[in-house]
Amino acid sequence: MASQTENKVDPPEEIIKEEKFMYAEDLDLARVDLFLEEKMAATALGHHRLSISSNGGDGEKDEIITVAPAAAAEAAWEMDFSKLHIPKNVEIKKGYHGVLFRADYGGRDVAVKILQWGADGYSTPDQIAHLRASLKEVAAAWHEIDHPNITKFHGASIGADLDDIPAAAADEISSSVAARAASVSWVVVEYLTGGTLKHHLIQHIDSKLPYKDVVDLALAMARGLSYLHSRKIVHRDVKTENMLLDDEGNLKIADFGVARIEVDPKEMTGNTGTLIYMAPEVLDRKPYNHKCDVYSFGICLWEIYCCQMPYVDCNFADLSWKIVHSHLRPEIPRCCPKDLAKIMQRCWDANPEKRPEMEEVIRLLQALNIKKGRGMLPRKKKSSGCFCLPLGRRSS
Repeated sequence: MASQTENKVDPPEEIIKEEKFMYAEDLDLARVDLFLEEKMAATALGHHRLSISSNGGDGEKDEIITVAPAAAAEAAWEMDFSKLHIPKNVEIKKGYHGVLFRADYGGRDVAVKILQWGADGYSTPDQIAHLRASLKEVAAAWHEIDHPNITKFHGASIGADLDDIPAAAADEISSSVAARAASVSWVVVEYLTGGTLKHHLIQHIDSKLPYKDVVDLALAMARGLSYLHSRKIVHRDVKTENMLLDDEGNLKIADFGVARIEVDPKEMTGNTGTLIYMAPEVLDRKPYNHKCDVYSFGICLWEIYCCQMPYVDCNFADLSWKIVHSHLRPEIPRCCPKDLAKIMQRCWDANPEKRPEMEEVIRLLQALNIKKGRGMLPRKKKSSGCFCLPLGRRSS
């Protein structure tokens, strides 16, 4: 087990003031097995109808569902339903607020989410209207993003009334969507087969990753975050579970949330993200900016190197307080190369202003000597100080 130490770092000295940024947190579009979050949204396009077509092959016809548009798309990010083909008997994963399945969208392998507000019986009309407006904002921003380390967004829509779904399609879709939803929202994103980075690290918990792989994964994440920040987008939920791998092991950032523009940083407070990755200012409900992503990256970097979750031996009831007030950070093992350890420490500094920009992190990672550095020793070969033991290097 990885033990932790209370690493003393200077607390923030002043309130963060930042130019306008867009924030992403709850639109959980990344993983095929992820939960469907409540705060997803979309803009109204009017009602669509569903029709059935057939796709023949080897003398047999596999029925597919083609969703035909009722009207031409009004914005570049709006879905073209004529491109969407849903295989018959498709595997549908159910979540609290909708369903998720794999499909074809214009010849692309995609993950499709059908989201429903009001199905829980608790969402108010005002809340639903806010969610729809929020997705319009994030969809417009995400549709413009084209980066090798960020999952591709293909489109979104709202307005497919369940009453418009024919009986044949109902067996595939509407039977999985609560009848109480007056309309549903659709979100289409790139489908990746390699799973999450977290799962990849769990698979290597004993063997550990080669140092080159550690640096390559960190660089990919850093490049994606740097690109988002350059476009004034803050992810706000950076964690290994929200990083996806393709079939070649390339990392892509996913799990974008309902984005909104920051007008006043003082209004941008509250707990967003996952506790063990959350920056102290976020945990403490103080104003924050894009540097909260940098902090989370530092925790992810430690996790990638150690192939282990941070704070596994800590009481989660006290963890938030310790991170904020005792400046608790993961214990860096002695076997960790000094230059890599320094990057971790700078990224998770308690003072957001002292954290580097992701552009600088990229340069620091590129400067690492991957031939000289070494990864974590496998468990079967562990030696004192090289497996996050109490004797490990203290962060400062």
